[in-house]
Amino acid sequence: MQTGTKKTLKTQITMNWQDPTAVEPYVTGVSLHSHTSISEETLGFIHAMFVVFPAMKSVFDHYQKRSDKHGIKLDFERANWRPPLQPRMAYDLESRQIQRLNLNSLVSITDHDTVEAAMLLRTVPSSRHIPVSVEWSAPYGGTTFHLGIHNLKSADGMAWMKRFEEFTAQARPKLAIGEGHKPCSAESDAKLLQMLRELHDEPQVLIVFNHPLWDLHKAGAAHVAEVKRFMREAGETIHAVELNGLRHARENREVVRLAREAGHLAISGGDRHGLEPNANINLTKAASFTEFVYEVRVEKRSHVHFMDQYQERWEQRILASTLNAITDFPDFMPGWQRWDERAFHPDRDGQMKSFAELWPDGRAPKLLTGCINLIRTFGVRGLGAPLRLAFPKVNDYASELDEAEAELV
Repeated sequence: MQTGTKKTLKTQITMNWQDPTAVEPYVTGVSLHSHTSISEETLGFIHAMFVVFPAMKSVFDHYQKRSDKHGIKLDFERANWRPPLQPRMAYDLESRQIQRLNLNSLVSITDHDTVEAAMLLRTVPSSRHIPVSVEWSAPYGGTTFHLGIHNLKSADGMAWMKRFEEFTAQARPKLAIGEGHKPCSAESDAKLLQMLRELHDEPQVLIVFNHPLWDLHKAGAAHVAEVKRFMREAGETIHAVELNGLRHARENREVVRLAREAGHLAISGGDRHGLEPNANINLTKAASFTEFVYEVRVEKRSHVHFMDQYQERWEQRILASTLNAITDFPDFMPGWQRWDERAFHPDRDGQMKSFAELWPDGRAPKLLTGCINLIRTFGVRGLGAPLRLAFPKVNDYASELDEAEAELV
């Protein structure tokens, strides 16, 4: 056990494939951190595909030359794709998984830097209780952290979003080596901490440090140093650190160690972007999200339950999630069925347009379509020989999580 300032911290970790009865004493399952079609996701992962599919590099070079002729510079940092599930579809997916455990469901959707999905869902009777939540990209020092801000007052949600956007635009951190932005100033860091104190002063708000050790911008040791500095300076305004359902168990074990050293609870966060429901949830006896927040913030208790999909090979789960970005879904609403209708890039005037709008004839070129179909084929067949050779073997997840839980008690 760890001793907090007021109560003893207690984080419990269980795995559904080892102990499905762990859910029985509880009333409710909580799905934290998932994304909908409103969330903008970077297309930077395309560069990572060059490692697995070297032939794609020549395809990229070919289309880069073609786009230059049309006055468009390929920019996969500004370009983005949207997850395939509309807000109601995403909400239902998360709810159904929890209800299959014979639990009531609470779902907190956290799109990147927008509360639009929650606001829309609150107009539907069956999801009116959904909290107003967001995954805020918060610049700090030489990096950017993703903070799950859950359960804002609905009347204040848009005002907080405006403040988040203004702060992020003004802070301009150094996101990665080679980029021109300078690290945040001491004044900027202090302003972020002040905003977190204001959020902390609202007792119904839950602040989660999402995937703290995921070095999104490849800052290396500097990122870890900033994480530890942030945890020290932010203190009790961070109510829990996330065990991420899309990150490797080895990384989550390190997050458990970080939580223990900093004196924080660990909490679930599935980070779902595709069609697979969150790979972990929180178990609680709370009947509402505000009661759940009280359990975490005041009673200092968190029970993280990993679902069956988390024991599957991590690389295959990541591939499956990536494939959702380039898969066509004929049953979806018009304008959202094809992958190139859900991916966006600046046009020659810098205005964001869907790829479908940017193609000269409204359809993706045959060579690019062929490459995408090849990648889809690997996804349908599972991890074929080329992918098995490309990805290293991983340790058994159950043992990793067992070790993580052992470090908490």
